Amino acid sequence: MSKPVVAITRPKDRAKKACEIVEKLGGEAILAPTLDLKPVNTESLKKLVSKKDELDWIVFTSPTTIVSLNQFYPDFIKSLDCKLAVIGNKTGKLAEKNGLKVDLMPQDFTAEGLLEEFKKQGITNNTIGIPRTASARPTLPEGLEELGNTVILAEAYKSLFPMDDEKVKELIIKIENNDIDAITFTSPLTVENFFEVSDDKEKLAKLLNDKLLVVCIGPITARVLKKYDIDHIYPETYTVPDMMELLFEKLNG
Repeated sequence: MSKPVVAITRPKDRAKKACEIVEKLGGEAILAPTLDLKPVNTESLKKLVSKKDELDWIVFTSPTTIVSLNQFYPDFIKSLDCKLAVIGNKTGKLAEKNGLKVDLMPQDFTAEGLLEEFKKQGITNNTIGIPRTASARPTLPEGLEELGNTVILAEAYKSLFPMDDEKVKELIIKIENNDIDAITFTSPLTVENFFEVSDDKEKLAKLLNDKLLVVCIGPITARVLKKYDIDHIYPETYTVPDMMELLFEKLNG
């Protein structure tokens, strides 16, 4: 039996581990990023950095936030004197690699999961910094403000339409030709941009349902797949390794 071919749509600079896992599990990875991430030094980020000493908490929701801060303000992270909350193992590990102690990481790797932990701990009247992408959902900052906290939002990177949409178009042709066995999505924008590249969204949705196993990282991404009526699955723990384990379990089952 030939190796299962798995399409990976996450940003190129975040896809290495996913590709390695696919190959380790006996598959072949095809990378076609439907999202590009670009660190940016915005006015809001400058403001957050200037208010560093006022922070009770800072929240890192992705590794790209840390990359951006290190790029534009290399002394910022090492001089932080506040508590740190993160979403996801990868973000937590990178924060620790940068010398930080993670004080809070929810088991549910979503904004909702983190917000629930803040509620459980009764965290209120705190100043909380959240550097992230401007396209992120408002769930976390709004929820923290409802708890009585002051939130300083900062745009640390941009989530962009793929610079190389030809690769995505090539992927769609491969799907039409039955050259792909499964496809993975790791954020709502990876799904939205994938469909944005296509001239016929209904046809693309039918292709995914008829020809592929569609696996996403968790329930937030799943909502977008539901919008397009795509049959899909996701793991109980919202990580790339768990997503890939589930994918190969289904393919080999």
